[in-house]
Amino acid sequence: MTPLRVMAIDDEALALRRIEIAMSRVPDVELIGTARGGREGLELVEKLRPDVLLLDINMAGFGGFDVVDGLSAANAPLVIFITAFDQYAVRAFQVSAVDYLLKPLEFERLRSALDKARTTLRLIDAEDRAAELKELVTTLRQHRATDHEPSRYETEIWAPRGCGFERVLVADINWVEAERDYVQLRTGARSYLIRETMSGMESRLDPEVFIRVHRSALVRIDRIGSIRRPGYGRFSLQLTSGEEVPVGRTYVKQIKKLIGAGTGEQEPEPERQLLTARA
Repeated sequence: MTPLRVMAIDDEALALRRIEIAMSRVPDVELIGTARGGREGLELVEKLRPDVLLLDINMAGFGGFDVVDGLSAANAPLVIFITAFDQYAVRAFQVSAVDYLLKPLEFERLRSALDKARTTLRLIDAEDRAAELKELVTTLRQHRATDHEPSRYETEIWAPRGCGFERVLVADINWVEAERDYVQLRTGARSYLIRETMSGMESRLDPEVFIRVHRSALVRIDRIGSIRRPGYGRFSLQLTSGEEVPVGRTYVKQIKKLIGAGTGEQEPEPERQLLTARA
């Protein structure tokens, strides 16, 4: 069987590396080239003429849709989009010969998409593929124009683990703790050490979801089980994971705002009083 000639365009080095690893596990395919940007990638497509193009949609500057606009209809490869689009937009792919892969890339899903591509290449000529591709891109552009602006905050963080990296979903993080020039992402069962400042991490996380409670701690609001008040002007947070996080004096006002307390300070009731958080 003639190997399927595949090229990949993605502006994230880690994403390209994952594609390279995945491709090495798929028989009868050959990764003939990669590019870290849309313009560079389009030039490489014209030069290498791949059978299949793995194309990231959301690239800075010259994006995936711009690459599609520049493809020659007579020699257009079959495109497999790499996308983070929601399920509404994904339905547009499901009625098309063009396929898609959701990030983070799953190896078995890539294998399935390449199998589909091999069959499609035998059944549909290049010009018909190009026309269908342009129509699909028009639909996706319309969806993106009417969709809400994507959040600028992180939904996942890649943390060093062993000889590589591990994806940590922000939704799994209970709290973040500073550790000198690093921060610990604490998920309950595991923690991940990454090189970042607390200020830098605070700017990456949605302030509607995470609250700074100490110069060394950020806490996910919906993980706060109770708020302890052991003494005058002192607070600590009991997380649903069982962990306890102290509240710095300069952050007490934020905690009072969180539970709807007044600004006037009162003597506490018996020590270790529990206040229920409205999380």
